[in-house]
Amino acid sequence: MNGNDPTAESSSLLLVDDDPTFCRVLAQALTRRGFAVSTTHTSATALLAAQADPPEYVVLDLNLAGDSGLMLIPELLTVESAIRIMVLTGYASIATAVEAIKLGAVNYLPKPADADQILAAFTVNGGDPAMPINARPLSINRLEWEHIQRVLHDNDGNISVTARQLNMHRRTLQRKLAKRPAQF
Repeated sequence: MNGNDPTAESSSLLLVDDDPTFCRVLAQALTRRGFAVSTTHTSATALLAAQADPPEYVVLDLNLAGDSGLMLIPELLTVESAIRIMVLTGYASIATAVEAIKLGAVNYLPKPADADQILAAFTVNGGDPAMPINARPLSINRLEWEHIQRVLHDNDGNISVTARQLNMHRRTLQRKLAKRPAQF
């Protein structure tokens, strides 16, 4: 392991994302920055790749063709406890960010994120108390999105149970989940 320095030459990085085009482009960008990048598109292949050759860094998509990337975090850390995992997602929510960190990820970024942002996220070791507090409260739509994500997570991703718990038709919930999260 090269410690916490993601700029070190020949650091190994496993990129796990179910979008082959995104994977290819990001892998090329990270390779140009000196990483030995391997890519996988499912949880199962990611775990096999990590077991065969444990990476120093992992960029993990939250939504892997319907599977939750969160479930993979403890499994990867079982393979090698020093792996630095960064979760990347197009469906960012506070609930999933907190859960990712609790499970052992070092950071969490919403898509789109470029290679430089990802590398910077790997170098963060804790919070930043100097970060300014956003004076604008979250919108009602964003609060609804956060609540749905939390209830869905509490129900292990079960749409039907979540819809019943939210007193919402299952198809309505699926439409809300298919949309990008409401902005602040």
